[in-house]
Amino acid sequence: MFVDPPNYDESKIAPYTLEDPLTFVDGRKVKTAADWAERRKEILGIFAKEMYGEEPPKPEAVITELQDEKETVDGYAIRRQYKMWFKADKSGPCINWIVWIPKFAKHPVPVISFLNYRGNHELVFDKDIPVQQGWTRSGPKTDGNKSAERTRGAQQDPNSPTDFPLGTILARGYAVMSACYCEVSPDPTPTEKNPAFNQLPFAYTGVFELWGKRDNSRTDNITSLGAWAWALSRGLDLAERIPEIDARKNVVTGCSRLGKAAFIAAARDERFTVCVPNQTGGGGVPLAKRDYGENISTENRAFTHWYCRAYAKYAKEPWKTMPFDQHMFVACIAPRALLVEGFGSKWFDAKGEFLSVKAASPVWKFLGKSGLPEVEFPTEFCTSAIGKDLGYVRRSQNHGISAYDWKWMMDFADGVLNK
Repeated sequence: MFVDPPNYDESKIAPYTLEDPLTFVDGRKVKTAADWAERRKEILGIFAKEMYGEEPPKPEAVITELQDEKETVDGYAIRRQYKMWFKADKSGPCINWIVWIPKFAKHPVPVISFLNYRGNHELVFDKDIPVQQGWTRSGPKTDGNKSAERTRGAQQDPNSPTDFPLGTILARGYAVMSACYCEVSPDPTPTEKNPAFNQLPFAYTGVFELWGKRDNSRTDNITSLGAWAWALSRGLDLAERIPEIDARKNVVTGCSRLGKAAFIAAARDERFTVCVPNQTGGGGVPLAKRDYGENISTENRAFTHWYCRAYAKYAKEPWKTMPFDQHMFVACIAPRALLVEGFGSKWFDAKGEFLSVKAASPVWKFLGKSGLPEVEFPTEFCTSAIGKDLGYVRRSQNHGISAYDWKWMMDFADGVLNK
């Protein structure tokens, strides 16, 4: 495989041209909202064929079963745990969802949904939340690829780069729900030493069992990113069944690879109202043709299961070979609301994120929305690029969803959902 080392020098970025998201492949211009619906379908098809793989089919069934319910957060919330199956007989893959609902809300509330990394038990200190079973991402406090009791409530550590401010989310009037991505599709590293957990084919277990035998001759097979995005849509299915939640008012988020999943979910599923992908990195929001930081060759070398095989052919000189770029996929969320959150690591190419959002902004304007504010690439913690329906913001410090990110997310969502 061609391997291109990451470039961190802006002066070495080759000239590139971005395709107009408002122009069809055959050269026709988008002139009406109906035209845009057709063009959006065309763009989604390009990314399904060339990058993210075929979109997974809707399940045979979505069976949800309440496992337990209790008051929590000092009596301010109702916490529920649900099991979800995708066959009428409750056989096959199962995802465990956890939901918190503000106890004193007088009307159905909006909901924020996201996938977590190592299990629902890591979100809060709650002994009634089972420790994640099966394969999990290894970490400093796991037992190899097995979650451990000692990581319970890990995301309440004030010194962690990832923060889950449950009380604040509830006080802002939001329900919140999550499930562990490991239960959807396991995500082993390419250097995994246990042969049972080799990246391929182990990544294609979990919900992949629902989609039959994999045809390895295809270059556009369903990917793990597509599966995680599909799971977020199933979470929205659950939200629609909970009377205390107004599922028409929803926010989907996630960080890093799970920010990519939220991004893909919102682009493909028009039920998502607000999308706030956090620090997606290469293969997410940043422009690929810039070839800055994480690039197509590093993505395909480390994460063979995230992208379909067709994507690898663009690893060498993408500024010449790619007939599409990420701004087009960004545009597929329009006219719904999108706030992209970045941070200072060069690997994640914050400027490439901003330029991608800026290049997609004309679609929001075409559809009667305000688009991205007319500002330069914002400095860290500057909110000048956050508009009413489309925005970009970045910060310094470490990789993860911080308290700043949650604040920006809910401030933005409040403006959208309270119109």
